[in-house]
Amino acid sequence: MAGLTAEDRTALGRMVVNTMDEWGIKASDQVAMLALPEGTPSRMLRRYQEETPLPDDPAVLKRVEHLLGIADALRTTFPRNARIGVLWLMQPCKRLRRRRPLDIMIDDGLSGLITVRTHLDCSFAWRESERKD
Repeated sequence: MAGLTAEDRTALGRMVVNTMDEWGIKASDQVAMLALPEGTPSRMLRRYQEETPLPDDPAVLKRVEHLLGIADALRTTFPRNARIGVLWLMQPCKRLRRRRPLDIMIDDGLSGLITVRTHLDCSFAWRESERKD
């Protein structure tokens, strides 16, 4: 996601904050999930839904990439009903050591986002395994 314009970062901010709102993630957890700078007030998220671009920070943009990848994978995994994807995030998952995917994403930071995305998106998991070889 390098080389994004302010307009691109504004559009991404709108998409990612709306997505996390749909998932029912509280504002303070959204700030943490996005790795926004220490002391960022929760109300800043509302600005990202309007016309304020996300910070041009590789850590923030990497997390946005994974969050939107998870959202896309939920749409393809549960194409008939978007609410089922949200329910999946809230339920303990056997393959994730009986942890809720949402808790993994909130508590484990970037590695948690990657874990959940890898679980949902086999093409992402395959690409990641190719990079490690």
